[in-house]
Amino acid sequence: MSSSRELQYLEYTYRNNRPTTGLLNSIFMTTVNTAARSLVSVASTASTPEIPSRRWSASDHLRFMSMMMTWLTLWILRVFLDYLPLPLISSSSSAYSYSYPPFSFASGLLTTAAENALVPAKASSSSSTSSTALVKYSGSSDLGMMICDGVDEPSVNSLGRALCHALALMNEIPVTSRKYQFAMGMAEKIMEDNAQSGHVDLLDVNRAALASSFARTTARLQDCLKRSRTADEPFGGLPLRVVSALPLGGYVASYVRGLSACINTVRSLADMTGNLLSQTRRRESAVVRAGGIQENEAELAVEKLAEELLWMTEKLRRYGAVAEGIKRWSYASGLASLSLTAAPRVQGLMVKISALLIGELARDSTQVPGQVTFRLLANWLPLFSHARNGLAFPVLTGYERVEVERAIDKAISTLPALDQEILLTNWLQDFSVSASEWPNLQPAYDRWCHSTRQLFM
Repeated sequence: MSSSRELQYLEYTYRNNRPTTGLLNSIFMTTVNTAARSLVSVASTASTPEIPSRRWSASDHLRFMSMMMTWLTLWILRVFLDYLPLPLISSSSSAYSYSYPPFSFASGLLTTAAENALVPAKASSSSSTSSTALVKYSGSSDLGMMICDGVDEPSVNSLGRALCHALALMNEIPVTSRKYQFAMGMAEKIMEDNAQSGHVDLLDVNRAALASSFARTTARLQDCLKRSRTADEPFGGLPLRVVSALPLGGYVASYVRGLSACINTVRSLADMTGNLLSQTRRRESAVVRAGGIQENEAELAVEKLAEELLWMTEKLRRYGAVAEGIKRWSYASGLASLSLTAAPRVQGLMVKISALLIGELARDSTQVPGQVTFRLLANWLPLFSHARNGLAFPVLTGYERVEVERAIDKAISTLPALDQEILLTNWLQDFSVSASEWPNLQPAYDRWCHSTRQLFM
């Protein structure tokens, strides 16, 4: 009964939230076929024996130009598919107007059940019912709809869905709203009551719901940082993305970004002094300052998601699911790279999350594969060295920094020699060019050198 119910959730959610870019893909494939046929036509014409001995006619030139235009159109469509995904949203799915993929309990809670992360499978002796209830959670465009069979029969999954609902609402409600604290309080109450019961299934509900919400919030934070980074680039970053797609374009794009940063710095200094600006520039600066409200809102949204991730990390540790948080944080390589250029407050929150997870990683009670340990350290150690100091208070106290260094040292010592070499080499490179004196992993580096030297003695 439980498995059939979960399959119905998955089937209904896929039917309502499946990708809507089929038309663009169809146009692309049609253009591919047309380009292939035009290439075959031109090649067959050029391969005839009499063609090399005479000039091309007007029809030959038109055929060749048509082929070139078709292939150019194909390339433009490929760029759109890779860098400008434009979902063709129909009227039936207009409720999902957000840029994030629609949240569904099937994709969050129920898929974790399929991975044995929610509730162990049990044989249900209750009779099946034919009643089907349609539940719509209004007030949030990310929540969608669910189909439930046998809602009259209480189950642990009901509490799981309620907890997922409260955690999802936290992502949706602005932090300035008084309802935000209400939603957070509801989620905390459900988790605390589940923990006080001491029942294994209820504890698993807390762990699975938190793990699912942690993954969703991580993806949203990465998307917000990526959008804010693109907004800072000229023309939304489209020219740089096109250049990066070309051979050796990554090198050119990096130089252009550096040049743009220098120009923006000079402009900001000129705005502050006001001596090098004309009256037109002053009016343009006023327009930019008027749009600063939207930029501040975007920064607040990013900081809100980072705060929620830190809150979820602490809850994962409290309810014994920190290993799941370590695993998911180790896969966030894209977020780790974006964090290097994030705002100082956001960087500080990510440093706290990484330090907390690495500290738990060094505990004997935390068991994770060596690959997870390597990914976690490789992705997030650079942030420790390159995080900017822009806060009025230290992100970590002196004692906490020493404890994190010890945890990193212990975690590195558990890895194979080759993995230790990669991590310590990268750390030495970052530590040498950074103004920060933390983390200092020289003892771990010396130990690795000594152990390697012993192999030849």
